[in-house]
Formats: sequence, structure tokens, C-alpha cells
Amino acid sequence: MSAPGEQIMNFESVHNYYERLVFERIHEALVVGEGLRDEDFLEDVACVALNHLPAKYVRHDVDMIFYLTIEERESMTRLVSEAVAEAREFVSKHREGKKSTT
Repeated sequence: MSAPGEQIMNFESVHNYYERLVFERIHEALVVGEGLRDEDFLEDVACVALNHLPAKYVRHDVDMIFYLTIEERESMTRLVSEAVAEAREFVSKHREGKKSTT
């Protein structure tokens, strides 16, 4: 616990490595590939996908890239692609269900 008046450390550089991978995949597959522009939809897809992936917290992406084997990178890419595809389907179905009940 910090003492009164003591500044809390800045942790802005700490982030989940999968975030960038998911955002890039959404951009590649859904924005460029399908022409989707609905930011609410895309953000929902990102949240659902990230919640289905393991957390990999790093300070610098280069640290993660440096220590991953080719097989691990390929596995992460596959996991991200699958998570985004499943999240897109889930969010689409959820929105369709909301429309039919209103």
C-alpha cells in the first residue's frame, strides 16, 4: 500500500500481447476483408475474442517476439484467427437475437 501523497508507479507500458494480434486480425479479416465499419460491432468482437484467449502480459512486444519459437508464433496466430472468427459469429448472432425481440 502506498503512503499518503506517494505517487503510484506508471504501468502504461504493460499490456496483453494478444490485444495487438486480435486488433490486427479484426482489421485484416473484417474491416479490409469484409468491409465492416461498425465500430461497436468490431469492439464487441475484440472483447469476446480476447476473453477467449490466454492473457500474455508484456511491457514491450519485441520481448515476446524475441522469445517465441516459430511454432509458438504460428500457434498464436491460429488461436487468434479462430477466436476472432468465433467472436464474430457470436456477436452477430447476439445482435440478431436482440433485433428480433425488439
